[in-house]
Amino acid sequence: MSEVPVAVVTGSNKGIGLAIVRALCKQFPGDVYLTSRDPGRGQAAVELLRQEGLRPLFHQLDIDDPRSIRALRDFLQEKYGGLNVLVNNAGIAFKVQDTTPFAVQAEVTLKTNFFGTMNVCTELLPLMKPYGRVVNVSSMVSSSALGGCSQELQQKFRSDAITEEELVQLMTKFVEDTKKGVHQKEGWPNTAYGVSKIGVTVLSRIQARQLRERRPGEHILLNACCPGWVRTDMAGPKATKSPDEGAETPVYLALLPSSADAPHGQFVSNKTVRAW
Repeated sequence: MSEVPVAVVTGSNKGIGLAIVRALCKQFPGDVYLTSRDPGRGQAAVELLRQEGLRPLFHQLDIDDPRSIRALRDFLQEKYGGLNVLVNNAGIAFKVQDTTPFAVQAEVTLKTNFFGTMNVCTELLPLMKPYGRVVNVSSMVSSSALGGCSQELQQKFRSDAITEEELVQLMTKFVEDTKKGVHQKEGWPNTAYGVSKIGVTVLSRIQARQLRERRPGEHILLNACCPGWVRTDMAGPKATKSPDEGAETPVYLALLPSSADAPHGQFVSNKTVRAW
């Protein structure tokens, strides 16, 4: 079993994920895994970074596929005996002009961005070694979407006592409400991406609380972050940040020194803790 520290970045064959892998290859003292649903695209991205003189490794990962997540879990357990850094970057967004029915957009978006991310955490968080770092890439859109929720929903999403089960019920209800065409009447904002990222931010707060309760003294830090408005396939060419600039906050959180005990369970953008 390798004693080398190991970092994994989900959804990292392009965009912000690729930029996070690039930065970690330069700064993280261990093995860095670029992951991708499509092995061909993943290997091509690895090759690109190798031409830059970096040495990323590749492992297939489709966060929508529980078997794929478990295969990565078993590999990390067997080869490294755990995991030191996990960056949950994988995510999708429909374009504004997309004509796919909103209920379909809601189901597809939440399946990946919320449920897929949660499933990765369920399998990989138990592998985190002491002083491990977990970064869930969320979005400022989670904040604006929260502001667009009813007072009742805002209260639930801001609660320090909300459980993972209650959060899952709420995310499931949003999808069901969109199918019935009543989501706005039920207090939801009109953004599937925004609601999916509310889920990621709140999930991060819950997970951080659980780590504090169940694994005290292990100094594992877990946070949600917003990379900013980044020029990617998802955000388009008019965005203000380059992918490498978008990677700065996720990488900062992934590389928090072992002496740090904060931030933990926070929502961070531009390396600054934001109110939730």
